[in-house]
Amino acid sequence: MSATPEQLERMYEALAVAIDRAGPDDEALFLARLALALGNALGDPEAFEAALAIALDA
Repeated sequence: MSATPEQLERMYEALAVAIDRAGPDDEALFLARLALALGNALGDPEAFEAALAIALDA
C-alpha cells in the first residue's frame, strides 16, 4: 500500500514541523525515536531494516 502524492505531502509537512519543534539539539534523538515508533507500528523487522537501507541509499 503506497501513499498518494497528497498524503506524502501531508506527511512531509507534519515531519518538517515536528523536526522544527524538536529543535537542532534534539533532531537526531527525535528521528531515532520516530523510526523506532514507526518500526514498532510496522511490526516487521525485515521491512524496517529494508526501509533503513532505502533511507541510507536515497
